[in-house]
Amino acid sequence: MLKVVHINTYDGNGGAGRACLRLNKALLAENIDSKVIVHYKFGKNPLILTFNSTAVQKAYTAATIVLERIIAKRLLKPLKRTPFSFTWFGRSVINHPDVKAADVIHLHWVNHSFLNPKHLAELATLDKPIIWTFHDSNGFTGGCHVRYTCDHFVRQCGYCPLLKKADADDASHKIWQQKHDAYQQLKFNVIAPSNWMLNSVLVSSLMQDKPAIQIPNTLETDVFKPADKVWAKEQLGLPKDKFIFLTGFMPSRKDLHKGTSYLLESLELLKEKLGVSADKVELVVFGNRNAKDVPEFSFKTNFLGTINDDARLAMCYAAADAFLIPSLEDNLPYTVMESLACGTPVVAFTTGGIPDMVEHQQSGYLAEYRSSKSFAEGMEWILTHPDKASLQKQARNAVIERYSEKVIAQKHLQLYQQVVNKPEAGGQNV
Repeated sequence: MLKVVHINTYDGNGGAGRACLRLNKALLAENIDSKVIVHYKFGKNPLILTFNSTAVQKAYTAATIVLERIIAKRLLKPLKRTPFSFTWFGRSVINHPDVKAADVIHLHWVNHSFLNPKHLAELATLDKPIIWTFHDSNGFTGGCHVRYTCDHFVRQCGYCPLLKKADADDASHKIWQQKHDAYQQLKFNVIAPSNWMLNSVLVSSLMQDKPAIQIPNTLETDVFKPADKVWAKEQLGLPKDKFIFLTGFMPSRKDLHKGTSYLLESLELLKEKLGVSADKVELVVFGNRNAKDVPEFSFKTNFLGTINDDARLAMCYAAADAFLIPSLEDNLPYTVMESLACGTPVVAFTTGGIPDMVEHQQSGYLAEYRSSKSFAEGMEWILTHPDKASLQKQARNAVIERYSEKVIAQKHLQLYQQVVNKPEAGGQNV
């Protein structure tokens, strides 16, 4: 039986963690010996392994994660708020028995004092096929996780717009060089969850000799599924006679990555357009950690707080009439996939991997990038659509056909078998 070990920083914390665990579950259903090992384990699932075998090791890991963030703040411009990882701390994983026993090593998100370039290069000594899924851009940049319009990654980084001290040989260039040296020693195949990510990988200076393929993430379509909207609204205490817009965690207006300011402007424009009819619309926000530290919205807003139960989260999607995601850059955001799986159309900017999932005016609305006016038009388009049932059906079908567990597990299995049967393919296209 094929043995696959998945390596990720956290156990389900963040999109990459959820993607890793969902893929593991899908592979187990296909009778693959699949295991997950994480750098820092928050939960208590005994099936998820960790490199920390003692309480002392776990405490040390937590300390390095926190220390990296503290030091990083001194080097990064305070107003950018763009994730950036340095390479000061790291740990070796090559002596873990499950890593040594694996037929395929599958890397996922490995930042936060985990696999820095030095410890990535060590994996070459195991002489095993390595797959690496890029859940964001960090693997091929000089430190940033979100690039926006910066194209320094196609060269050798340097003059980084995120750093206080930026020049040709700044921290971003030094990290780029560390990664370059490590990648020259290490053969691996890249998985890009979205076409946008694949295209970025192919033009990046660090990935020029690495084979890459596009395989989306998956999710549990038996959990994230449609439900009667009236019933779902009743369960959540939401008004049955209102059109419900749902959106995720709302940081401050200054948060660039999540595009909060554009959502606020779009809602203001929509309210002006609707006039007295605006009373028929309400906004629901989930994931907000502190309802006191959120922006002021134009519509009556219900805050559901952080939701850790997938069944309840699915009910939120099912209760909503449309999901709003104003993100300015995202690989293959799970919120979009989860919403579509629950039969709820999506309004989003045309950016990142979102167009892979949302078919414009079929399962949602793709607004012009960074245009609040266009985003508002998308909300109005769904609000006034004459056949909302057809939108809901197309949303669900898109996920079942392209992202269901069996479909994605089989695509991964095919790649695993190729690299195992052709070990020299670690540096060749497969």
